[in-house]
Amino acid sequence: MSLVIVVTGFVINPESRQNGKINLSTDMSIREIAPQLGVTGKALARELNLPLDAPKAKPLAELSITDDQLSHVVGHLRSHVDATEKYYTFFALVLVGFVYLNMLGRPDVSDIKQKTSWYPRFPYVVVLLFSVAVAGFYLGKSPNPMEGAVKVFKSVVGLYPDPLAKVIAFIFFLGLAVIGNKMVCGWACPFGALQELIYSIPGLRKLKRCKLPFVLTNTIRAILFVLMFLLLFGFVGERKGFVIYHYINPFNLFNLHFETIGIVMTVIGAVVGSFFVYRPFCQIICPFGLISWVFERLSITRMRINRDVCTKCGACMRACPSDAAKDRVYGKKFPADCFSCARCLKVCPTDAIRYGSIFKK
Repeated sequence: MSLVIVVTGFVINPESRQNGKINLSTDMSIREIAPQLGVTGKALARELNLPLDAPKAKPLAELSITDDQLSHVVGHLRSHVDATEKYYTFFALVLVGFVYLNMLGRPDVSDIKQKTSWYPRFPYVVVLLFSVAVAGFYLGKSPNPMEGAVKVFKSVVGLYPDPLAKVIAFIFFLGLAVIGNKMVCGWACPFGALQELIYSIPGLRKLKRCKLPFVLTNTIRAILFVLMFLLLFGFVGERKGFVIYHYINPFNLFNLHFETIGIVMTVIGAVVGSFFVYRPFCQIICPFGLISWVFERLSITRMRINRDVCTKCGACMRACPSDAAKDRVYGKKFPADCFSCARCLKVCPTDAIRYGSIFKK
């Protein structure tokens, strides 16, 4: 079924990744160029380091914009064009994860004596590799959950001509996070998958690893989000429309487009950090990670603990790469992000942990 969904996306949108050549020059105005790039005049002005209220009818040459500057901005904006079939791919990957965690990973007739065969890692690794290769490098950076969250706010400021489309895209990603606990982050997001794969390399498990305090990582993530909001809407800074995540967007890796030193450092930091810390970018920076954490409370399927059976032996806490299992075992009001990786489901000696619907007893 998931393969059919992916193929359908490619059949329906065979040319969505093919950015045809367009002829643009500094003899043209913002008003003439912006529609061809799928952005508003304000967005183009912002990318050109001009005020949002810069003259839109004047040729760019008269605004001191060079051909090299224009070429760079055009390349950047075109990298943000959504590969529509990628939405089908995200949905298909989440569907695989949903079926695996709720049905195939542990058959209903299986008992505790067979737990060594529960939730094998191989299917998960295959999905992660597919996400990196296809949803990442093949289809490019956009769309992705992080930009899906940020573009909603950018459209409110007037940086996109189609705010409704951005809202729908954001709801799509949020829906995939609610269907299964952060499943779009844990099973479909290509940069999340890359970090997961690095952390899971068998030969590196002997490295000394640490679990960062959730109160620290979530505070940093929240501060960045609030700062983005203040800068974007002009409450702080000289100019409205500044997007802080633009300078630390690791999804540029999938287009091999490293336009700022911040992006380079973020990619390197996340990749190297993943050897020692579980999903560092997701936990510390990602705005969608923060939003989906808030909406975890609405997740239809999630890790569930039978407290009548749980002995708090700590097996799930040791297997969990973050404090997600620990926080849930001890009933913390604001537990750490759970990425539905299934590590805890395999190790519980009393069969106290299940993955399933909140409506199922």
